[in-house]
Amino acid sequence: DVHLGYWLRFVSNHVSQAFARKLQGRGVTVAEWVTMRRLFGERGVAPSRLAYRIGMSRGAISKLADRLIDKELVVRRADTQDGRAQTLALTARGRVLVPELAALADDNDAEFFRPLTAQERRVLRQLLERLVEQNELKVVPID
Repeated sequence: DVHLGYWLRFVSNHVSQAFARKLQGRGVTVAEWVTMRRLFGERGVAPSRLAYRIGMSRGAISKLADRLIDKELVVRRADTQDGRAQTLALTARGRVLVPELAALADDNDAEFFRPLTAQERRVLRQLLERLVEQNELKVVPID
């Protein structure tokens, strides 16, 4: 418990698990939320491009897309530029759900970081962003 990594992981696990429970109540997993958030505001994204953005394999994105399609939150369509390729996009239901889930994320952050002042939260975020930049972290953590 003398290592910063221990404390980061300790807090991160609790924040993430609480958020996962909130999402579960809405029938969505964290991985599905990350995928939906990346699709929000897009007209259609190639699965390979989405996989790259999130830092997942194409196979993992395909399985996630299938689950989201089954839940009627995402639709798979032929690419308008290349009929052989496919794109993923949120359904109307998915577009409505994303801001609701974002509010859950905001509430979750507010609950956990309430003990910190606004300035302390800004400093913590700046420090974490610097670590991400300096360590060239690219993959979005989803588990």
